[in-house]
Amino acid sequence: MIILNRCSPIRQILRRCHTEAAACSKVRSPLTAFFGKWPESEQQEFVQHMRIIPDFITESEEQQLHEEVEPYMNRLRYEFDHWDDAIHGFRETERKKWYPHNRDVLERVRQVAFEGAIMPYIHVLDLAADGVIKPHVDSTRYCGTTISGISLLSDSVMRLVRTDAQKYQQPVTGTVTDAKSADSDAVYGHRRFPEALLENGFYADLLLPRRSLYIMCHTARYNFTHEILSKEHSTFLGTAIPKARRISIICRNDP
Repeated sequence: MIILNRCSPIRQILRRCHTEAAACSKVRSPLTAFFGKWPESEQQEFVQHMRIIPDFITESEEQQLHEEVEPYMNRLRYEFDHWDDAIHGFRETERKKWYPHNRDVLERVRQVAFEGAIMPYIHVLDLAADGVIKPHVDSTRYCGTTISGISLLSDSVMRLVRTDAQKYQQPVTGTVTDAKSADSDAVYGHRRFPEALLENGFYADLLLPRRSLYIMCHTARYNFTHEILSKEHSTFLGTAIPKARRISIICRNDP
């Protein structure tokens, strides 16, 4: 468990965020750091299409979400051989039915992040402390314009790197035959790995505080790889961000 004291760098960053009207703000967030030579128009689009709302849920709501998913997650083992090599050190499931108080939280996500309905199955991704999500572009075939996620248990750093994403939207060769994989993010993701080299382009690091909500849509979703930095590389603007076990509650809309 990560406890932030009042003088911690993360707490200082978060304090600046509380004045931001996060759901509709066009102001650059102090939780986003830009690197490289961004075209001004593209940076403005990115600010609108990649948002972070700190303290989206309370400590009590975090505990309630965690208590609902933990009994099932504890029956699973962490995996290190994801079918397309996108994730290491993870376990995952999907849930359609939620306790009433957690349904209320998910409805709040829908209202803030989506312009309509969300897919009925909510993806729960449990990333171990030493787990990593590698750079990838999610397919447009299995989910729509928007992906949003609530971060439980740990802070983390997400990196988005500009790339030519269109050529990575073709289906991978082979067939997903495992029933568990067929119901998982493997099908939704259908991930490919672009050559998104930092030295040849521009990118952004985003601090995802515990209990925050990120909203990735439109150009941020289509034109950038995204990844969760490993424990060894988890820094934001030169500050180490301790990465522990992280559970994300992920909502999507239909293609």
